[in-house]
Amino acid sequence: MPNTNEGDAVDRISQYEAEYNLLQAEFAQQLDDISDLSGKARATALEAASATLDGMNEQLVHIEREKQHLPSTARAPVNRRFRDYNSDVDGHRRKLRSLGLSGTASTGDKYLDQRQQLLSGTDRLDQSSQRLKASEALAAQSEDTAARTLAELQRQREVIDHTNEGLRESETYLDRSIKTLKGMSRTWAVHHAYP
Repeated sequence: MPNTNEGDAVDRISQYEAEYNLLQAEFAQQLDDISDLSGKARATALEAASATLDGMNEQLVHIEREKQHLPSTARAPVNRRFRDYNSDVDGHRRKLRSLGLSGTASTGDKYLDQRQQLLSGTDRLDQSSQRLKASEALAAQSEDTAARTLAELQRQREVIDHTNEGLRESETYLDRSIKTLKGMSRTWAVHHAYP
């Protein structure tokens, strides 16, 4: 039976995946709309699609964090879906860049700088998201290592406490044995001193 943290992680991952899928559907519609636009309307639509793509990437960051709380058996299918999501996002980002570049080549108007800035900003956001994902994965790993270390220290402490308790019992038995031997020694001495 999964523990509470594990169950919570599964629920949260499902929510993030549902949000990701909604954003992906929205992004597909935005791409269809962009192909029919030009000028300022196209630049605005490209910007909106880029924001949707960032939202999808944000859901992936959440999923990456939550899947660290799953046991390896439950994590495997999530990892497979996660790889597919990442691949989709990369493909979407390339498609978005292609649409931005094709719009720039065909119009050659005053929105050239805006489109270039948009593409540059998209690249920076992508790099930042990748760094954030790597940092969160490292933090989750460190947290997991710390938890395992604390559990091991607790186990060792219990062993030491148990050992100390055993030693105290042994000392008690030893004291009794010494007293018994002294009593026997005195009795023997008395009997042999006065035969």
